[in-house]
Amino acid sequence: MKAFYTALFYLMVQSMHALAQDCQPDYVLNPVTVNNTIEWGKFPEFSLPFKIVYNATRFGDTQSEPLKHGFSHLATFSGSEPGSLTNANRALIWYGVATSSGNQPWADNALRSPWGNDTAAYRSFWDSYAEIARGYDLICMDIERMQREDRDILALKSNSKIPQNYRSLPDADFLAAYKRDMRWWYTEAANRLRLKGVTAPLSSYSDVPVRNTWLNITANSWQDWTTNAGRTHYLVQDNAGKIGGSFYNAQQFLTPSPYYYYGYDNPIGKDYLSYLLFNIEANRAWSDKPIIPFVWMRIHDSYDPNTPLIAGFVAEATAIFPFFSGAKGLWLWENPGFPGNRQENYAPYERFIYGLYRLSAFKDMFEGNYELVIAQSARDLMEQQSPIWRGVVKGNNILIAAQNPYAADNDETQILVSHQKWSRSIKLKGKEVFLCKFDLNDTVNATEPHLSDAYVYANPVAFEMNVVLNGVNGVTDVAFSLLNTKGQLVLEKQLKAIAGQTRERIDLPRLAAGTYFARFKTQNRTITKKVVIHQ
Repeated sequence: MKAFYTALFYLMVQSMHALAQDCQPDYVLNPVTVNNTIEWGKFPEFSLPFKIVYNATRFGDTQSEPLKHGFSHLATFSGSEPGSLTNANRALIWYGVATSSGNQPWADNALRSPWGNDTAAYRSFWDSYAEIARGYDLICMDIERMQREDRDILALKSNSKIPQNYRSLPDADFLAAYKRDMRWWYTEAANRLRLKGVTAPLSSYSDVPVRNTWLNITANSWQDWTTNAGRTHYLVQDNAGKIGGSFYNAQQFLTPSPYYYYGYDNPIGKDYLSYLLFNIEANRAWSDKPIIPFVWMRIHDSYDPNTPLIAGFVAEATAIFPFFSGAKGLWLWENPGFPGNRQENYAPYERFIYGLYRLSAFKDMFEGNYELVIAQSARDLMEQQSPIWRGVVKGNNILIAAQNPYAADNDETQILVSHQKWSRSIKLKGKEVFLCKFDLNDTVNATEPHLSDAYVYANPVAFEMNVVLNGVNGVTDVAFSLLNTKGQLVLEKQLKAIAGQTRERIDLPRLAAGTYFARFKTQNRTITKKVVIHQ
């Protein structure tokens, strides 16, 4: 009888565990140790419901191994490929759209002018390329021939290669003419493919509403990034400055390029994950077109022969998180000249493949109708340098991805994840990539409403203080107070924390510069954060 109850208890515990979460991958990766090798064969075969393009090093593989391991398309070929592949598995980067038609002002890297080009020569070149393009299922045009900033466009007014009738225009008219005519050229390249019968979805490399920019993300608020048309790229605007127009309409999907510009050891490099997700989320705010970001397993400098590969945990996170921010695929790129004579360990590639494999265990969560759970924008997480989590809800299940990019290897980070009335506290070890599925009906750990944590950002502050309150299960009253180093009260305010994250802006009185303490007090706990005020 005792054995019966012991077995019954064991089954109940196992059943509760299965109800609570599903975390452990069936296969554990042992990364490659031999240089210039990717050991495809050691991975189980798997697929994903996304368009994931392998445009990277093959190392002699002639069996289309990427297509058996999470990738849907090949854009670099080996052996008898691409002849052995159907069009449905072939993708194309069209290099040289603007530069392969002779010595033209548009092709001149220093000039990048839409004026004085031989239109007939370009059309002839594009028409002949259409013969190749008809054999592919996805096409990304790599044009990269426009002056990006207004100051660079206006600098052309002093260049004698620009026709005088344009140089004589007032600055505002010159800018408008340049942008209008540059959009025409970009659009015309796409139109010629369509005219010649190319039906594959098109994009243009990095020509998206919000272009990749690492350094000024937190200088602008998330609201500004997502509502201020001045933050968007003129190529995908119409003549009135709104998202739309001929070139935007010519693209069926968007391909931002959030490569990592800094290694992890660089202080800025620790923002890699928030930077990647910002590029996806900001562009989704402006467009409902599918977003398929370009990703690269190296620190960005494609012309440096010593360009290093990224860290393995960065590669694994890069394979998983984009889909939690709404990406519909990934385009894995490599400089066509690499590896050449280089000898390198390609373990980061295997970590990327392993990330895709881990995600494939939950691929049903991304099929059909599902809801993204984004409690806080990637831009704000970058400013706070906080752990990152995202969720996907389908039916009664929620899939959680989480990582603390700022953690040391031996750190343990406790974070709260929540959706509506459901919440869990999860523990991250170091920089591990957490991936678990939970049952939203499992309320065994449900609690009364409470405040789990509070943050102050950016810090130091001057005239106002931004705070984030992490609430659990409903609404919690929070008494906020600001004290100086003598314990004297200088400000108090009543706040409320709702389930999930609540952001508040607190205006500050004129205070002497120095150290203060922000206190957040509820019925059950008190949280204190140090604040530096400068004037």
